[in-house]
Amino acid sequence: MPLQIIAAIFLAATLFVFIQIGVVTVAFDKLGLSQGSAMLLLITSLLGSSINLPLFTVDATREPDPRWAERLRWMTAMARRLNPNKVLIAVNVGGGIIPVAFTVYLLNHNPLSPGIVLAAVAIQTGICYAFSRPVSGVGIGMPIFIAPISAAVTAVTLAPESSAPLAYIGGTLGVLLGADALRLRDVRGLGSPLASIGGAGTFDGVFITGLVAVLLA
Repeated sequence: MPLQIIAAIFLAATLFVFIQIGVVTVAFDKLGLSQGSAMLLLITSLLGSSINLPLFTVDATREPDPRWAERLRWMTAMARRLNPNKVLIAVNVGGGIIPVAFTVYLLNHNPLSPGIVLAAVAIQTGICYAFSRPVSGVGIGMPIFIAPISAAVTAVTLAPESSAPLAYIGGTLGVLLGADALRLRDVRGLGSPLASIGGAGTFDGVFITGLVAVLLA
């Protein structure tokens, strides 16, 4: 079964549990979202996690790992663009585009100074880069609670009155930049013909980081 489908099933089960105990409602209420808006954001993120939009290719430094062929077999349209000597860089809709779009929304609806936002994102990016590692046959891995805890602590320290939105912004952008964008050069040697910003395991990382960071802030 493709890795993203497994991740989506796991995330759906996690969401169900969180929704039952009201965690999701509490988290997004702190961000100023109604329950209906929160559910819409969650559903679109989940559905978008299976969509990768191609950006560009880079030269691969390692032969494709057979394990990746099985994971990508279901992506028929994407597979036509894959080249064994190249790594296709894509962006995931649910784990990349939607979190960034929601970040823009939060920036427009919260009194956060650009300097504080940049500082929070820079700190979080550095932490995510330092703790993330390329894992052959898997992708870029990072301890799952490092990002949300550091994002919450950073947000409370820099802007205690607006800690919840700053925790989400710093946490999600920090993961996307530090554990994805700055690690693009590392994907050349992972044996995968596809690297998706915000995709696969990073989608779970972005979602959990945003949710837990807001709860802790």
